[in-house]
Amino acid sequence: MIVCDCLHKKFGTVTAVDGVSMEIKDGTFLGLLGPNGAGKTTLMRMMTGLLMPDTGTVMFDGQPMDRNAVAVKQAIGVTSQHMNLDKELTVEENMEFAGRLYRMGKADIAASTDRLLSFLGLESVRRRVAQGLSGGMKRKLMIAKALIHDPRYLFLDEPTVGIDPNARRDIWDFLRMQHKEGKTILLTTHYIEEAQHLCDDVMLIDGGRIFREDTPQGLIAEIGPYKVEYEGENERMRSEFFKNLPEAKARAALLDVPCSVLPSTLEDVFFHHTSKGVGGWR
Repeated sequence: MIVCDCLHKKFGTVTAVDGVSMEIKDGTFLGLLGPNGAGKTTLMRMMTGLLMPDTGTVMFDGQPMDRNAVAVKQAIGVTSQHMNLDKELTVEENMEFAGRLYRMGKADIAASTDRLLSFLGLESVRRRVAQGLSGGMKRKLMIAKALIHDPRYLFLDEPTVGIDPNARRDIWDFLRMQHKEGKTILLTTHYIEEAQHLCDDVMLIDGGRIFREDTPQGLIAEIGPYKVEYEGENERMRSEFFKNLPEAKARAALLDVPCSVLPSTLEDVFFHHTSKGVGGWR
């Protein structure tokens, strides 16, 4: 289990993470959902030992990260939202380099590489230099590198940002498989659909603070699983939320403007509590 206790981090006068405490039980697929600048990446970097908190602690299975960094890092795999591949190396050379960092033997590296490249659909490009890969293939390779040593915990910072929908779905399928095999996964994202489809628990973060945690279904149920959406004053879209579909349809029938009855989403939950969207556009 991962336990964070009252994590704080400031950059100059800007507070990036403001007193975050959380527990992640083994086997959880947790989504950290929030807009750009909410503190998601800073929080993940502190949890993985890439950034020291100003105050607070991170514990893995009861062991402090700052005192057991080497042992903890053997148990975790991390991908950043920025490409961290060696562009001049081939796919399999990138995998070999990652395996050596974890002091794996050649046979173990080869076996893990074969398995991961096969699962992620990269077998046919294993001898291609990373620079020549598509964006989706690069993201898949980053995830494969993070899993080369078969870690218990997988941290993914915006793992599907900037890639096409087909590659995104491939990665989703692969992550579901990893979760079923027992991996504990923490995912940061601002893609609403990604969090709703993958995560069995979601934390909403804004201004460096986590303000809601529940299952995706539980968070949506708080505001109402159905909404009536219509254009209000100043041409701004408005949403009204309802506990059941008949109520939503009854409200829609009373409106004298064009409207739609739709399922509520995590975007609606976030906007309901913060008056801004996860993607920063709403």
